[in-house]
Amino acid sequence: MPSRRQSKWNRPARPLATETGERAESWRGTAYRVRPVAGTGGGPYRCPGCDQLLPAGVGHVVAWPADDLDATDRRHWHTACWQARDRRAPGIERSRNAPRYG
Repeated sequence: MPSRRQSKWNRPARPLATETGERAESWRGTAYRVRPVAGTGGGPYRCPGCDQLLPAGVGHVVAWPADDLDATDRRHWHTACWQARDRRAPGIERSRNAPRYG
């Protein structure tokens, strides 16, 4: 008895995803490149949306201005904080080396 499943060879081809999953988004009039990260190492990073640490091994997104070709101004965000960035961004901008309190 033949299978009822459609052969993958007879289905229309799906569009290919980019290798990194990188996408373009706009926020506050600036174009950003956004890439999901599985959290397989690195960190800890500080999320600019909630000012909390992203421990190593936690999935998140990395965002940087699209005109920054070498991505030196990238920031690591919790996925939920990036999705709610209009409500979550702190009022105070801190540099990477600034102390959290003080």
